[in-house]
Amino acid sequence: MTTWLRDRLGDLSALLGHNWDWWWQRRLRFADWFYAIFTLPFTGMGMLVGVGSNLGLLTFLLSLGTGLISNQWMILGWGVLIFVLPGLLASATMLWRRTAPKWLMLVGLALLFLYGNPVPLMVGLYSYPAHFSERRLLTAWFLLGLLGVAINLGQSVLGFVMSAILVLVVPTIAGLWIGTRRQLIDRLHERAERLEREQHMMAEQAIGAERTRIAREMHDVVAHRVSLMVLHAGGLEVSATDGRTAEAAGLIRTTGREALSELRGILGVLRDEGTDTAPTAPQPVLDDLDRLITEWRGAGMEVGWETSGRVRPLPAAIQRTAFRIVQEGLTNAAKHATGARVEVWLHHGESQLEVEVANDPVRSPGQAPPRSGFGLTGLRERVVLAGGELTSGVCPDGGWRLRAILPVGEETSPEPNSSEVEEEATNGDPHAPGR
Repeated sequence: MTTWLRDRLGDLSALLGHNWDWWWQRRLRFADWFYAIFTLPFTGMGMLVGVGSNLGLLTFLLSLGTGLISNQWMILGWGVLIFVLPGLLASATMLWRRTAPKWLMLVGLALLFLYGNPVPLMVGLYSYPAHFSERRLLTAWFLLGLLGVAINLGQSVLGFVMSAILVLVVPTIAGLWIGTRRQLIDRLHERAERLEREQHMMAEQAIGAERTRIAREMHDVVAHRVSLMVLHAGGLEVSATDGRTAEAAGLIRTTGREALSELRGILGVLRDEGTDTAPTAPQPVLDDLDRLITEWRGAGMEVGWETSGRVRPLPAAIQRTAFRIVQEGLTNAAKHATGARVEVWLHHGESQLEVEVANDPVRSPGQAPPRSGFGLTGLRERVVLAGGELTSGVCPDGGWRLRAILPVGEETSPEPNSSEVEEEATNGDPHAPGR
């Protein structure tokens, strides 16, 4: 019952929201129709009162045409022509008060001079400054209206002043206030949008400058050092008399060239301010693990590799993440556990891929290499973006294990809850059952 009520309330809210948007987009057109319909009886009443009170020029014209009226049909025709059509015309012109206000102003002045009826002119004097900023035409319309008030409604000085204030000044001031407020709001919106665009431009310029600086530093420091390493390795490969030394030097040279190639692609992305796309070079996948492990074995590392489960095609993003996990695990083992055996294990589950890199304890302590401290942090961020979990910790025997679980099913995996928590020593055993 609660679910049904919640669904009905949600549907009602969506319907009200849709109707509100529809109405808000057409609110000005509804306002035009409201003015046209609401003022129609007041316009007709003002015409009757004006003619009955001998106001306006139409009284003089009716006195001339009284002798021409001979029957009731002519009286009805004159009534329609004199009262109905002008009233409908005045209401119809209000539908274009925001786009073509001159017709409303002309009809309003005509009714004021002919009938002494100020209603359409009052609507026009309010609408014109509310939607247009031309003050010269507004002054001309106001002066003509002032003349009409003086002729028809200004029997005395006090009556003229009161009529001018009520008929002309009040609607004009109201229209000016509405128009000024609308212009102020539009300018504030425009200023806010301009400031937002300028802020985005400044942020993009700052990002571009920082990317250029990073690219320059990487080129001056990293690329120079790697190029120097490749050059020396090539020279050693050529001059070495021992076959194993020449082979190791060749491996160093090849690895350095690949690193330079990847670094060149990264520098190209950093310096290219017109795009945020990644390099178009093929990205590593699980099929490249064989080459990666072969390279580390050639460098003297003892690496064991095991794959279990039903192997099937996986998304490219998951394969790249798994490759980077193995790459980071082997790199850390080479840096911090030199000479220790490393085990790489991949398990293909029904809805997840488990990747584990574990090394044995260090055989003999050596000089610790320089560390950046950002390898596992960046790897953890990559795994979390893929919707998985990454854990790392010390094994009971003194080794180290890096383990990740990556979702590969169609269902969305739950949020990782232990991505930033290192495993306990009892859970970090790479040979523990149920891993």
